[in-house]
Amino acid sequence: MNRTAPTTPADLVLTGARIHTVDPALPEAQALAVLHGRIVWLGPDTGAADWTGPDTELIDAGGRLVLPGFIDAHNHVRLGSDAACVQLAGVRTLDGIHERIRTWHAAHPDAEWIEAEAFDYSAIPGGRMPRAADLDPVTGDTPAFVLSYDVHTAWLNTAALRRLGIARGRTSLPFGEAETDPVTGEPTGFVKDFAVKGLSRDGHRALRELGVPWAAPDRQYGRLTKSLDDAIGYGITTVVEPQNSLDDLALFERARAEGRLRSRIVAALFHPRGTTAADLEDFADAARRFDGDRLRVGPLKLYIDDVVEPRTAALLEPYAGCGHHRGETFYPAEEFAGLLAGLDARGFQCFVHATGDRGIRTVLDAVEHARTVNGPRDARHQVVHVECLDPADVPRFAELGVVACMQPRHCAPEIAGPGQDWAENVGPDRWHKAWPMRSLHEAGTVLAFSSDWNVAEMDPMVGIYTAVTRRPLDGGEAWQPGETVDVETAVHGYTMGSAYANFLEEERGSLTVGKLADFVVLSRDILRAAPEDIPGTVAETVVVGGAIVHRAR
Repeated sequence: MNRTAPTTPADLVLTGARIHTVDPALPEAQALAVLHGRIVWLGPDTGAADWTGPDTELIDAGGRLVLPGFIDAHNHVRLGSDAACVQLAGVRTLDGIHERIRTWHAAHPDAEWIEAEAFDYSAIPGGRMPRAADLDPVTGDTPAFVLSYDVHTAWLNTAALRRLGIARGRTSLPFGEAETDPVTGEPTGFVKDFAVKGLSRDGHRALRELGVPWAAPDRQYGRLTKSLDDAIGYGITTVVEPQNSLDDLALFERARAEGRLRSRIVAALFHPRGTTAADLEDFADAARRFDGDRLRVGPLKLYIDDVVEPRTAALLEPYAGCGHHRGETFYPAEEFAGLLAGLDARGFQCFVHATGDRGIRTVLDAVEHARTVNGPRDARHQVVHVECLDPADVPRFAELGVVACMQPRHCAPEIAGPGQDWAENVGPDRWHKAWPMRSLHEAGTVLAFSSDWNVAEMDPMVGIYTAVTRRPLDGGEAWQPGETVDVETAVHGYTMGSAYANFLEEERGSLTVGKLADFVVLSRDILRAAPEDIPGTVAETVVVGGAIVHRAR
């Protein structure tokens, strides 16, 4: 508590709150004062009058819980969700996909393209991957471009294969790798590695040049601004956008200029295979140019493996029922270790996508190599996702100073549990490796929680509920409940854990005198509520830098 009488009234004073500060030095307070965008005082309601002047803006929290603004450590706001696409989220059968596309096409008969998003792999019968022939009956001669719910793969009809020039002998594309029929050698219509290639600078440019509307700048900007509006409405005051090219930074600048950037942004730059020394110089220059508290550029995003559902993540042992197939890493282990050591030597922080136990181990081995070559430093490299982790590697996170950037919602039973592609591909013998949040936390690992929007819901309440229960949103049996965490730990993961993970802990993540005044007033006290009541909790008032930027209607 600041006991010194103020000489200048505060710009904003919050009273009548139960403030959970996420600061062990002062865990709770009733009131706080803000001056010039920063917290200058926290304490009891009785002290608030000392900070209140005639022009002070007042917020009466009415006894509600106040938390630091949420920091979503992995949120694809730029990718977002596109209202111009056929929405396939929640559709679990091929017939259901056909019906959605048929209905949309009937309403848009003159559309030059049919674009759809969020198809679920489990909707395709027989556990196989989709083919052009699955789309052709409902799309006809109109090219169709369909993205999976994780945006790691694309699904094309025959007309789109022709329009994009995909044919036998031309399957390695700027935006992905086209699967071919093992007998005929013809492309099937399924494109892998879309997240690695299609979302890269070259991949996006190629899609634009080929006339795919989804890749147009105005469509990208529309997705970004809608996602930004959603983020601030959920009380997310800092968004870490994990995968951008230098071309994409103009979208954030435009959003800031047009007043649409109400949340603060940390933008990581994508480092695909083939990134050059000149590219790294450009990345470093961008980090110098964008180094403010509203828009910061700097970390690098890499991939070591892909995803479990289409069996492209790298596992230590073969996929269930797949003989010898255990997925591949995008780099041989020695090459990746050398790459990461080189980036570490230049001072870059790396966010590495790794979902399979072999992929994760390859990243941890690379960090260990970098520390051996360069000496230990406070690098805070992140393993992003940590979906299937071998118990032997749990203690290595804390030992190596590696942050576990995890998305609790991904481990919900209705998404990854028994009967779903993730659990069936990994097999019951490895279910104990699934999203081991409690094991990592108890081993001293820093957990940074996030949504991975638009792969899953952006709302932090959904993530916190899942971290605490590992149950479906509508209730039911928990899956791997031994790896749940308590609600305070989950809140820490969405606040101070994510702040630390991004070198922001001196400015954000807790409500502490001197820090930026980013906080949220919630409609329900989630620290005391029954876990099943956490979803549906609303961010009633959201403050960024001492300014009220959102009020729930």
